[in-house]
Amino acid sequence: MQRFFISLSEGFRIAMSAIWLNKVRAMLTTTCIVIGIVSVTTMKTVTDGIDQAFEQSMSMIGNNVVYVEKWPWGFGGEYRWWEFRNRREMQLAYLEPLQRLAPSASNVAATAFRTSPARYGERGVDNPLIIGATAGYFQTTNADLSDGRVFSDTDVQVGAPVAVMGATVYRALFEDEDPIGKEIRISGQRFTVIGTIEEQGSFLGMEDMDNVIIIPISSFGNLFSLRFGLRLIAQFPDAETAYEGEYEVIGAMRQIRGLDPMDENDFAINKASLFEEELGGVKMAIYGIGLFLTGLALLVGGIGVMNIMFVSVRERTREIGIRKAVGAKSWEILLQFLTEAVIICMIGGVIGVLLSLGITQLINQFFVAYMDWGTVLQAILICTFIGVLFGYLPSSRAAKANPIESLRYE
Repeated sequence: MQRFFISLSEGFRIAMSAIWLNKVRAMLTTTCIVIGIVSVTTMKTVTDGIDQAFEQSMSMIGNNVVYVEKWPWGFGGEYRWWEFRNRREMQLAYLEPLQRLAPSASNVAATAFRTSPARYGERGVDNPLIIGATAGYFQTTNADLSDGRVFSDTDVQVGAPVAVMGATVYRALFEDEDPIGKEIRISGQRFTVIGTIEEQGSFLGMEDMDNVIIIPISSFGNLFSLRFGLRLIAQFPDAETAYEGEYEVIGAMRQIRGLDPMDENDFAINKASLFEEELGGVKMAIYGIGLFLTGLALLVGGIGVMNIMFVSVRERTREIGIRKAVGAKSWEILLQFLTEAVIICMIGGVIGVLLSLGITQLINQFFVAYMDWGTVLQAILICTFIGVLFGYLPSSRAAKANPIESLRYE
């Protein structure tokens, strides 16, 4: 065992010396390894980023929640967009019968959306998302208040001009000033700030979930309109109840809409799992492209490593003969050249990981990506495998060399 470690350290020293003497050749050899490692690590960081962002984003839209809307998320494939367009809009009047006809739901709410400028004094926000909601909306999300209060059913009934702000709007309009009780203008109308929401982050790394202002849905209807884009939300106590409750909601909506038994649903049931299905397709596409590019680059890189190792073995034939003449075993020669092949691949791997760190930061500017130590370890293992796989044949030839013939080599 002691001899093994001595031979390993000696082989490492000789390998590093040989690589240093042929720096340019070694760096050129690692180019395809670098491309392969960048491909595989970038693919992994994007898919890990999608998974992480998905978990965070789903918590933003609420747990065990079913959304009833005119349009399905992702457009559902089996229909054409104009068939959705001809559907009837949702109505606020559906809220009470939906609560009655879907008793499993712990909470039913309604929301509508618009973008509109908001101002406070000389400061302004150009396009915050204005959410009109019933009081029950706050129970369907995982957003927590950082200050103040949310509006009540009474505020909704009387159309009170009150507002709850997200963190992005708060920072833009008030900076460090206390916003509670202050008046802001939304589309020219005055609203009193009664609460602020803790920072949530972005949805799937793209849409800022803190760039929102939430007002009573009655005030929203007075300011804009409730003729289009209304969404109904049914929340259930747990995942099992939500699974069964989805059918309750479908039955309730069919009854509310007055559909005959043979009629198709003229509304869409949306839920978090639809996002997961959509993202699953994106991840499969990324995996497919990434694996193809990775495999191709690593194959070419591995062949390049094998070629250079054959050249290295031929150039150092006398060295092999001398080492064998002074007592080196065949496995020690094999280990020496395998170490050199692995080191060449590891150099490419390190460069690839460093490049991937920069690419990950770049991707995070417009999408999501996340690199952890597991990804780095995966890159190291791949480099080691490529070095052993493609370095074995030339290393084996060096190990089997006849010492007498090797000493005669010119």
